[in-house]
Amino acid sequence: MASAPHTTMRRALRREVAGTIGLLADEDDFAAMRRYRTFTFDDHETYLRQAEGLLRTLASGGGHTTIALFDPEEYEEYCADTGLDPDAPASRTRFTAELAATGPTVPYDGRPLRDLLPDLVDEAVRQVTWEYATMLLARQGNCAVCGEDIGRDAFSRASELLVQLLDTSGPGTRHLVCSVPTAPETLLATLHVTRDTAGNTALDETDALEFTTVLAVGIATHSAGGLVMRTTTEGAPDRVQGWRLHGERLEPLTAAEVFDAYCTDTVSGDLVAPESGVDYCAAPPIGDDEPEGGHRH
Repeated sequence: MASAPHTTMRRALRREVAGTIGLLADEDDFAAMRRYRTFTFDDHETYLRQAEGLLRTLASGGGHTTIALFDPEEYEEYCADTGLDPDAPASRTRFTAELAATGPTVPYDGRPLRDLLPDLVDEAVRQVTWEYATMLLARQGNCAVCGEDIGRDAFSRASELLVQLLDTSGPGTRHLVCSVPTAPETLLATLHVTRDTAGNTALDETDALEFTTVLAVGIATHSAGGLVMRTTTEGAPDRVQGWRLHGERLEPLTAAEVFDAYCTDTVSGDLVAPESGVDYCAAPPIGDDEPEGGHRH
């Protein structure tokens, strides 16, 4: 009888423990893990069903679980660096714990995995984009003319441009997309912003940091980047505006240019029917305080 209170306490403590599951999201990653003897799953679909069942069980007990993207190549490198045996469940557990601290994760909220996995993949892409953009800024070094850190200066300028951009319209919800072509592929960042009638602005600080970093890469590398903003206001059509990055300023696109960009298939080049309830509008210039010559020092 004395063990009953201890069992109850252990169950209570278990509800206080947060967990992380490292998930193999696609079949190629799953196939790569099958080379390990201790990885006993044979079928990816069965594996996902079992993982979803475990997540539901943990949630029903009041536990909080996050899902991390398990990358077999990163796992192999981790084991080589730490001297762990990759063919051991304990090694996979330690790697998953590292993912929980440093890698992309999403909380399990009861949705089916087929709905959660795209969010997890998007989160992983966002993190890789931000890390790559940060690396590109760090590589710029110092300006040969003024000695200033080019990456830091570009980030400061990008922050100014974002503030000016958000001040171009009144209350409403704005969805911004910034694209900057780099090798090997284009960097993309998105930002969702709401502003109330009192002028208070709400946004996710991490998203804002990533967005500003990508815009800063365009400034630092003199890239032909671009930015689109869609504004939604109650009782009015959505407004779409666009800018091209020119030096340290955002040069406005005309209404016709925005319409062409939105209503042209990027793969085939064919025309696409415009959305109903959307106005394609000319945009104001952003960053006209840039000094002549494009350098601020």
